[in-house]
Amino acid sequence: MARKKSSTSKGSRELHVRVKTAKGRRLSSKLWLERQLNDPYVLKAKKEGYRSRATFKLSEINEKFHLLKKDMHIIDLGCAPGGWLQYASNKIGIDKGKGSLIGIDLQEVEPVSGCTIIQGDFLEQEMMDKLKQLTPNGKADMVMSDMAASSTGHKQTDHLKIIGLCESALWFARQVLNPEGIFLAKVLQGGTEREILNDLRKDFKVVRHVKPNASRKDSTEMFVLATGFRGEN
Repeated sequence: MARKKSSTSKGSRELHVRVKTAKGRRLSSKLWLERQLNDPYVLKAKKEGYRSRATFKLSEINEKFHLLKKDMHIIDLGCAPGGWLQYASNKIGIDKGKGSLIGIDLQEVEPVSGCTIIQGDFLEQEMMDKLKQLTPNGKADMVMSDMAASSTGHKQTDHLKIIGLCESALWFARQVLNPEGIFLAKVLQGGTEREILNDLRKDFKVVRHVKPNASRKDSTEMFVLATGFRGEN
């Protein structure tokens, strides 16, 4: 690994970390590692004690739209590695016994102080039964999801896979959200994301696309944000 430096009147200044190509390391792996080492959000997450750079996607969206409030009951789908849980727990007052924050993921996730983490499939009835014991009447004020499927490298396939995850998260949200509830989920641009928006408008008062600065500029990633769940008539 090498650091490329630039000289100024004040001396040398580090600009970019370059990774040498090791034997057996593919170019794609080298480029990914180099991007990680130079990503300001990766460095910021490490400095502030967050588990991933994705934390700042939620923080930027929240700072703009003021979603997270004290005493809320929130469910985080696909919560690994836990960065969103860390951020949200501070905002809703978990440390003071306010609200509740539940993370659900297929894989095991390291504990986050004050949060309940469940390993399992959020689409199974068993999960719904557990939620009834963990939240008031099994309901929540917000469902959020940063879920993403493993990339295939084929843009349209990846787009359809993540849209499928968003649709599953939306189905879940419709089962558990309180009236005026919030839904936030990741999608990829690719054509069919507008169908999601139209579907959301059936049950939410305000629906929009959001692309936080923490989403990489060269990525088609964005989020759908729906507020004002109409709930049962």
